[in-house]
Amino acid sequence: MDSLPEDCVSKILSYTSPPDACRFSMVSSTMRSAADSDLLWQSFFPSDYRHILSRALFPHTLDSSSYKHLFYSLCHPLLLDGGNMSFKLDKSSGKKSYILSARQLSITWSTDPLYWCWKTVPESRFREVAELRMVSWLEIRGKIGTRVLTANTWYAVYLIMKVSHREYGLDRVACEVSVAVGEKVQSGRVYLCEKEEKKGKKERVLNMEEEVIGVATRREDGWMEVKVGEFFSGHNEEEVTVSLMEVSYPLKGGLIVEGIEVRPKRHHS
Repeated sequence: MDSLPEDCVSKILSYTSPPDACRFSMVSSTMRSAADSDLLWQSFFPSDYRHILSRALFPHTLDSSSYKHLFYSLCHPLLLDGGNMSFKLDKSSGKKSYILSARQLSITWSTDPLYWCWKTVPESRFREVAELRMVSWLEIRGKIGTRVLTANTWYAVYLIMKVSHREYGLDRVACEVSVAVGEKVQSGRVYLCEKEEKKGKKERVLNMEEEVIGVATRREDGWMEVKVGEFFSGHNEEEVTVSLMEVSYPLKGGLIVEGIEVRPKRHHS
């Protein structure tokens, strides 16, 4: 490999992955030069990265001294579209993920202060989150086009949320969830809580009906997430519709919605 021209080595390394390129840079000085080259790291970027950068709320926070530095800057959340969407790259694959803020979602009755309130919380990446005061009809929907995602990739969809100290009713019944891409629909049921008894119930229902996806789990950023479903992003441009609904009589309150995340799956069986 040391006898090959640098641009040739960079081209070969472009068929690997960002972590592999970093490992190759430790082999020799020739490999280091090729593995750190802009030619190589630009190949790990999505084709629409310039358009994504043009939508950044704070572009000055990105390290653009090289394509390698810019790549790893984009592996951290970047606010887009006036701060209503978050974007980042997966550092192991360069695949794209997005978080739609609560303001980009369709939340039934969210404009009525009797049922929902919009507030600022310091731990959120977005300017506002939606807090449920009291409803019997809980319905949250979100949409994203596959054209903005990485093609030929399995994605998982999560509701990012918390429960306040005034929470009630969220652990009584499961929510109906679905992810639809074209005519393909995946549906199931989830609990918007983290209680151990619901985890046990989840396991029993999984064995009997195989329809409960899960319960809320803790994230590294301090929020909670509950998996809504998954889908495959192919080459065709389609719309992905995400839905969460619980419309039975019991009143519910204390749910804090930050957004919906669409992120690539690491493994799929």
